[in-house]
Amino acid sequence: MPKRVHHLLLMLCAAVCGAPAHATSQTATVRATVVKPLTLTASQDLLLGTFTLQPGTWSNATVGISRAGVFTCNANVTCTGTTQVAEFTVSGSNNQTVKVTAPAVTLVNQADSSKTLLLTVDAPTTIALPNSGTKGVIFDIGGSLTLSSTTAEGDYSGILNVTVDYQ
Repeated sequence: MPKRVHHLLLMLCAAVCGAPAHATSQTATVRATVVKPLTLTASQDLLLGTFTLQPGTWSNATVGISRAGVFTCNANVTCTGTTQVAEFTVSGSNNQTVKVTAPAVTLVNQADSSKTLLLTVDAPTTIALPNSGTKGVIFDIGGSLTLSSTTAEGDYSGILNVTVDYQ
């Protein structure tokens, strides 16, 4: 190999290989949390009772039961019958916070499905699971309806969909 080519190859190798780099390293902690699956059990339905509409023309009469069990009946309506909050039990891993989702419910008149009422749900947004060894936490859900003098008579029913998830 000619001397000139040999020098060229040595210079090229030196440029590519260069001086050795100084390696450095760092550490980071790795963590993971494993939680039990959540279970949700419904133990009691939401009952709003019976509403008798008063004569006249009126609107925006709110009736319902709060999740604390306080029943409210507007003056334009006579309220009778059994009322109760819906009751659920959620269980999972201790010391976790659970998000509760319960959207509004459309109640459908059982004699005429074109007639509906909208239930505004009163539910907790979160539930804390304690470290007490209990078998879950019981929570209540209520709701309210807005009636008018033109609300169609009949039995109304709907499905209350409740979802829980770790926050």
